Amino acid sequence: MSNLNRRQFLAAVTAAAAVSAINVQGAPNVITKRAVPFELPPLPYPSIALKPVISDNTISFHHGKHHKGYVDKLNEIAKGTRYADMKLDEVVMKSAKSKSDVAVFNNAAQIWNHNFYWNSMSPNGGGKPTGVLAQKIDESFGGFENFKKQFADVTIAQFGTGWGWLCADKKGKLSIVKTGDADVPMTQKLTPLLTIDVWEHAYYLDYQNKRADYVKAVIDRLINWEFAAKNLR
Repeated sequence: MSNLNRRQFLAAVTAAAAVSAINVQGAPNVITKRAVPFELPPLPYPSIALKPVISDNTISFHHGKHHKGYVDKLNEIAKGTRYADMKLDEVVMKSAKSKSDVAVFNNAAQIWNHNFYWNSMSPNGGGKPTGVLAQKIDESFGGFENFKKQFADVTIAQFGTGWGWLCADKKGKLSIVKTGDADVPMTQKLTPLLTIDVWEHAYYLDYQNKRADYVKAVIDRLINWEFAAKNLR
């Protein structure tokens, strides 16, 4: 083989290998769309960071047992179904419309709700919002103190398990809603800005049956207004 032919041969082999590598790397998402298991996101802060409002003990059980349990169950029941290749928010919205996929919705929505809940709080949270969000709260609720009272009252009043939410509609008007069990505001065409979990596992180890104390403490000391402002669009 001449030097020229040898160089041409090696160039061709190198090019073929590069194309092969590109195809293999792209195959899972582009060609086969093989599902990636749903994952438990890490907490956005250390488990001790929300003390004394929420203890490390509660966070460990809540995130490591309950939240993880929903992730494990969704991976189990979504395997081999149309949901296996979807993003989590797509699973929530698609399964919400299907009466035969209640278990998928319950677990997917609970994962989504918990992901959102952890980010709705911050070790440096509480206080008052600023900017556009503060203006909209004043417009919608007649002042920040009125908002705090309404948010607490609605959330505390959720019967049994569920969630309290600060939401915005398509026009940007704010409202406070409660949802039962795993339900999400998106099915009501609302954009969630903040949430507070009032399932008992969120507070019972720290507050026993004093749900009101837990809710008010979260609002006063942990609300992540920066996160809420980013969700307002």
